[in-house]
Amino acid sequence: MADHPLDDVLEDILCWLLVQEIMSSRSVCKKWKEAARKTIAPPTDFVVNSVKNYNAMNVMTMALPNLQQITIGFLSGVDHKWSDGEDPDRRMRPATNRTALDIEIISNFSKLRELEINCAVLNGRYPVLFNSFPLLQKLSITCCPGLKWDLEMLSGFPLLKELDCESNHRSTGSIGSLRVLKDTLEKVRIRLCFRIEGNFMDLSDFPLLKKLYLLGTSVTGDIRDIGENDFSSLEELILPNGVYGGHCYELQRISDAPDLGRAVYTFNKQRPSLKNYHWLGTLSTHSPDWYRPRNREHLPPFYINIVEAGSRGGYRWTTDFRNGSCEVNWLDPEPDRQSSDYDEYIEELEKIQDEIGMYRGFYQPPTEEEYHRLVEG
Repeated sequence: MADHPLDDVLEDILCWLLVQEIMSSRSVCKKWKEAARKTIAPPTDFVVNSVKNYNAMNVMTMALPNLQQITIGFLSGVDHKWSDGEDPDRRMRPATNRTALDIEIISNFSKLRELEINCAVLNGRYPVLFNSFPLLQKLSITCCPGLKWDLEMLSGFPLLKELDCESNHRSTGSIGSLRVLKDTLEKVRIRLCFRIEGNFMDLSDFPLLKKLYLLGTSVTGDIRDIGENDFSSLEELILPNGVYGGHCYELQRISDAPDLGRAVYTFNKQRPSLKNYHWLGTLSTHSPDWYRPRNREHLPPFYINIVEAGSRGGYRWTTDFRNGSCEVNWLDPEPDRQSSDYDEYIEELEKIQDEIGMYRGFYQPPTEEEYHRLVEG
């Protein structure tokens, strides 16, 4: 029997309501109940972080199966826990007996578009979380140290646009595994997941990728490998220290600075579309050029960053951005006095000069002997 036109109208009405309102409307009559079951529930912040909300989710698997957004969180209270997955870590099991809540019932929401797993105490592998949502577009997994999963498992989300993964110590895999999502991914943020590896250039031909954030991973590479046609849509890029030119990349010698500074500055000029290429270099504590500071008031200038004054740019050695810096190693000539940006250059140059402090006249960190002489003087 074909649906009555009134049923379609009810479905269209309900899809504009909040999840709680849709669930309440089910009690009106059988037609409303059936309309709620068929309607595509709008994205809403439904957080499962208590037994009460878990029970509500259990009801919704039948009453509102077309839910589009859900968050699995930390269960409040001491009497319940999320059920263990495959290969659980026995060290993570609680000392007391707790009632296990079956997280796998979430698989009933097959039309899910957004899934967030935030601080949920999960233990082991849960394949059902990665193979049940073919329409998923946004996935966020944050602070779930017991959840075991690999980037290859994301192949179960062929429409995924945004991936946000932070502080998941058991996340593994090569970033190259994301190539199955080449034509859909727009934002990738992986932070403090040290087992994620690979070369960031594996994503260079992703046509829609706007944001790439990889701090706190074991990803490697070299910004000098980025060609003119690579990362064509990128607006924000933050790379880890395993990448040459990445944030907090460690120099092994002070003499490595000219090549590194020029590489980063050249990259910045070639990519003006990037809102902010977040970068700071640092001298490795294992470098033969490194030495201990005399005190916290007079730190050696063992960091390196890019500076710009008007149209002129270069790099400089600095401390912690509070206690002074060395002179700028300019990579561009001074702008002509008759140029339109000369006044801007002079104004910004004065601010840079004011930050030099005790390292005036030094274009690189002083030797240890020079440093102690400066501090004592």
